[in-house]
Amino acid sequence: MADNLTNTGENRVLDFILGLSATAPTPPLKVALVTAAGSDAAAGTEVTGGSYARQNLSVGAAVGGATTSSADLVWAGMPAGTIVGWEIWDSAGTPVRLWYGPLNEPKTLSAGDEYRIAAGDLDLSIS
Repeated sequence: MADNLTNTGENRVLDFILGLSATAPTPPLKVALVTAAGSDAAAGTEVTGGSYARQNLSVGAAVGGATTSSADLVWAGMPAGTIVGWEIWDSAGTPVRLWYGPLNEPKTLSAGDEYRIAAGDLDLSIS
């Protein structure tokens, strides 16, 4: 997903590259699912209910300005609803939203369903 860094994510990248005082994200990074899309400046509406919880993100080193998820992301016992996108948050005491993006197609789930993003299917790039 090209250039879907949040305003906060963009500022942190620029500060780091320019050698300014940059705040690193608090690991592990977490993937959240949303039922209404967010924007650069505002978070989407995160899924709630069922056994839903943010999942830890694993990625490989970036090559050519891009990386991808390196492990399956699995949410079991989901509530009923339609997922339209994802967000990446850090694990700070007050988590910071860094990235967001839409699913290729919204996914409607019934209560108790499992939702999976297979390894290699969550692409992240800066371009």
